[in-house]
Amino acid sequence: MTIHFSAYIATSLDGFIARSNGDLDWLFNATTSTDDHGYAEYMNGIDTIVMGRNTYQTVLGFGEWPYPEKRVVVLSTTLSADAIPSHLQDKLLLHPGPLPQLLKSLTEHGCNNVYVDGGSVIQSFLAARLLDQITVTTIPILIGSGIPLFGNPGHDIRLAHHKTTAFDSGFVQTTYQISH
Repeated sequence: MTIHFSAYIATSLDGFIARSNGDLDWLFNATTSTDDHGYAEYMNGIDTIVMGRNTYQTVLGFGEWPYPEKRVVVLSTTLSADAIPSHLQDKLLLHPGPLPQLLKSLTEHGCNNVYVDGGSVIQSFLAARLLDQITVTTIPILIGSGIPLFGNPGHDIRLAHHKTTAFDSGFVQTTYQISH
């Protein structure tokens, strides 16, 4: 069985996923549209989410847990089980180890379609040549500085354009297949 790894993320036009302090105010205030820009459709095809510690802590701040029906794996070498609220104990798995151990665990749990979330996690999956597809929604705002989506993976990464959608909100969403 082959696991399909994909990312679905928003960036400012200048390529940042958050402000330097992790703030997403620019994203939450980007539109008054009620269009989810394809997010629900994407999530319907996902059985597992892998995210980093920073993304996990940001999501916890949203209030109600947005992934009640999904397996969620949080990659962290610093979090302990007591960092997981009691109502999420059966929904989350902490994984401190390297990606090969994570792949083994995901395979053993029967994962098929994994959503890779968070800048550092996306970068590590790209560097390891594990990410199969990436969808980037570009928000029409320049924030000047912040946390970039892409770092230096250590090698060139070829992408094949799959589709681009322009939304009435001004958002432009492009999906790429990643060549390995």
